[in-house]
Parts: sequence; structure tokens; C-alpha cells
Amino acid sequence: MGTNNFDTIVKRSLDIREKYHQLEIKSNGKEWSLEEDALAYLTDAGLVGRNVMSHQKTWLKKDSAEELEHKLAENIWWLIVLADRTGININEAVDKFLTKTENIL
Repeated sequence: MGTNNFDTIVKRSLDIREKYHQLEIKSNGKEWSLEEDALAYLTDAGLVGRNVMSHQKTWLKKDSAEELEHKLAENIWWLIVLADRTGININEAVDKFLTKTENIL
């Protein structure tokens, strides 16, 4: 993918989420709620944990390296979506967090 501008990643993420909303409307008659998005994120976060355990050879799972890569990226995607749905500018939030943490350390 090369070097990416975080703004481009955010835009692509939100475009994909909108396409999923359209699929949800087709299959369920409505978009997922914010709470449903948060639960989906938490499910994927748990799967990151299992795949890390597999990476460390404490949980045996086939194809975990590929899934770990996918789930790590998907978790970032979910965080972008959740930030957007709660009115948080993820770019500003990450910058604020990094600056605060750098200053503490």
C-alpha cells in the first residue's frame, strides 16, 4: 500500500462502513446501532488476543498469523468507525494521546 496519509485511511474506512450499512439495511432492515458496532469491535479485539496467543504458541489455531494481521487492521478500522459515530476526530485524538504520552515519558 505504500506510505499512507491517515486522512486517506480514515476516509476509506468510513466509505467501507457506509457500504456495510447498506448491506445491513438490505438484510436486517436497518443499520447496526452504535452499540452493535462496539460489540463487533470487542469481538474482534478478543480474536486479536486469541491469535496473539497462537503466535506465542499458547493457543493452537490454524492460519492464525494471517488472521492476526487481518484482525489487527480490522480493529483499527473499527476504532475509526467508532470515533466517527461518537463525534470524535480520530486524527486529533491520536495526536493528543501521543503528545500527552510523550510528555509524560
